[in-house]
Amino acid sequence: LIFFVFSFSRSSAKLVASLGCLVPRQKHTLPDLPYDYGALEPHINAEIMQLHHSKHHATYVNNLNVAEEKYKEALAKGDVTAQVSLQPALKFNGGGHINHTIFWTNLSPNGGGEPKGELMEAIKRDFGSFANFKEKLTAVSVGVQGSGWGWLGYNKEQGRLQIAACANQDPLQGTTGLIPLLGIDVWEHAYYLQYKNVRPDYLKAIWNVINWENISSRYASCKK
Repeated sequence: LIFFVFSFSRSSAKLVASLGCLVPRQKHTLPDLPYDYGALEPHINAEIMQLHHSKHHATYVNNLNVAEEKYKEALAKGDVTAQVSLQPALKFNGGGHINHTIFWTNLSPNGGGEPKGELMEAIKRDFGSFANFKEKLTAVSVGVQGSGWGWLGYNKEQGRLQIAACANQDPLQGTTGLIPLLGIDVWEHAYYLQYKNVRPDYLKAIWNVINWENISSRYASCKK
């Protein structure tokens, strides 16, 4: 996946490369879920998963492809005004695609419990205990105003884990520089049909399906 860096201090060619608008450009596609829509029940029901994946994520993918095509046309025309006006759509839909692609793999019907090995040691080192980590990430996610995400990320420069929140669909790495390990979607479409407006209940439930194998694998990869 491509993380977006929006800067006009470099040549337009470099910006195009960062956006993936190279020719020929492969269109983004909706990834398959690694499990059935009902596999995460009772913690996240099938109706939520189907709508979330096949409607919401699909919309981000479709809109990202449209925005990239328009950007390609604006670049070919040398229309800088149009290029600038497309930045919000690229960021929002590109972030939505990036975030959800991570999110689906962060969940598993065989999830829950606690991580093991190096990830668990890092959590204890950086947060004191798994319980403290869980409490802090839950609190940050509950506290997101409106729509957004709670994240566990890896700070490569400092060699440590960090918790962060991002608004709307802002991608973690493109926004903060942290490498995403675990993302918790706290947009209402991720839980409202089952938990109504009680976000804390959804956050309590989601820990039962967290895929620690996936997160541990991400942690090992970003340390290389």
